[in-house]
Amino acid sequence: MSATDEAIRAADARLREAAASRTACAPVRELIGAEDQDAAYAVQSLGIERRIAEGRRLVGRKIGLTSPAVQAQFGVHSPDYGVLLDDMVVADREPMPLDRFLQPRVEAEVAFVLGRDLDSPTTHVADVLRATEFVLPAIEVVDSRIADWSIRIADTIADNASSGAVVLGTVPRKLDGLDLAAAGMRLDVDGDPVSTGAGSACLGSPVIAVAWLARAVARHGRPLRAGEIVLSGALGPMVAATPGVFHARLDGLGEVRADFLAPLDETEAAA
Repeated sequence: MSATDEAIRAADARLREAAASRTACAPVRELIGAEDQDAAYAVQSLGIERRIAEGRRLVGRKIGLTSPAVQAQFGVHSPDYGVLLDDMVVADREPMPLDRFLQPRVEAEVAFVLGRDLDSPTTHVADVLRATEFVLPAIEVVDSRIADWSIRIADTIADNASSGAVVLGTVPRKLDGLDLAAAGMRLDVDGDPVSTGAGSACLGSPVIAVAWLARAVARHGRPLRAGEIVLSGALGPMVAATPGVFHARLDGLGEVRADFLAPLDETEAAA
């Protein structure tokens, strides 16, 4: 049975309170059902619409659950997606206080910046290649308002695909001649490697992942538009965010750094 409007509003209220109070909440799947993706996207939409009404601006989308291993963990056979708002975008090396987040984790990705709309529910990889103005190396900070990351598919979708922030590199690359599927990735923390991977981890290629997203959001009536940023999915395992500099290198795309600052009380204690 589908979730009721009352249940959807209750799930939105629970996530809103968790974000406002900075206290992680119980899973929302107990309100809307663990497998009801339509209800989960309805919860996500309520949260995004509210934030836009408060003055935020939609700047892009993100893809989650692109890894077969992670899909198996959630018992699903396709990715999910969330929305990027203007206050989620951080520049390369811009300091980020860790206490901005609740339970942050880090993963390296390829960010696509579109030069044309992708508004067809039959979008294919050639459409994506033509529509992409340039790509950037990116670090996504994933976060969950659900306590202890105790999530299933409905929880993460409702929670805007567990979004936190995105750190973008500043040197654009054209796709001409880039083999994103073969692009290797290494993520270091203060010089020590913590995650490695390649573009093939994203549904075979980040280009394939973006084509999937374009079809999915077009079917839902929210197509990708020129100028939007698209995070195409993790190239390797995510790792917990800690104070320090996370440095991602992506073959052919360059590098990007996320600089996490310790919470103020920890900094004062160390002093």
